[in-house]
Amino acid sequence: CPRNIQAQNLTRVSEFLLMSFSEDPDLQPILFVLFLCMYLVTILGNLLIILAVCFDSHLHTPMYFFLSNLSLADIGFISTRVPNMILDIQTHNDIISYVGCLTQMSLFTILVCIDYMVLTVMAYDQFVAICHPLHYAVIMNSRFCGFLILVSFLLSLLDSQLHNLMILTNYQL
Repeated sequence: CPRNIQAQNLTRVSEFLLMSFSEDPDLQPILFVLFLCMYLVTILGNLLIILAVCFDSHLHTPMYFFLSNLSLADIGFISTRVPNMILDIQTHNDIISYVGCLTQMSLFTILVCIDYMVLTVMAYDQFVAICHPLHYAVIMNSRFCGFLILVSFLLSLLDSQLHNLMILTNYQL
């Protein structure tokens, strides 16, 4: 290297090699069935919660509204990785592209943040119900509940994009 040029590693990463749970071919069908069953139970359980809240008028309260939004976020959260993992087990594909990894991580971060934000909103709902029971119906009206969910989503989106920006500053596409 010339004296005025600093040596750098200019290697670009375009894909990642994923670690598998097991290399044993006899264990692959068991892992496939196990993850598929867990995924289906999670999806069906959360869909049941959402449908129960939507169709039962007794459950049209802020607490159940937030619970159904939490279930919706959980469906998205589990669906960001598990279907791809099940497919990878079946096809024995252990590679993910950099863009695919970044997209998956972004969705994962958004949905995890939404989970935490909705749990925080649910805690606030309980705080208002316990500490201000006479003003609860006025404070926790449907417009304010929708606003809280919207703010949760926007803050989660901002947090996710900040994480992606930190990662992309170290890598140029």
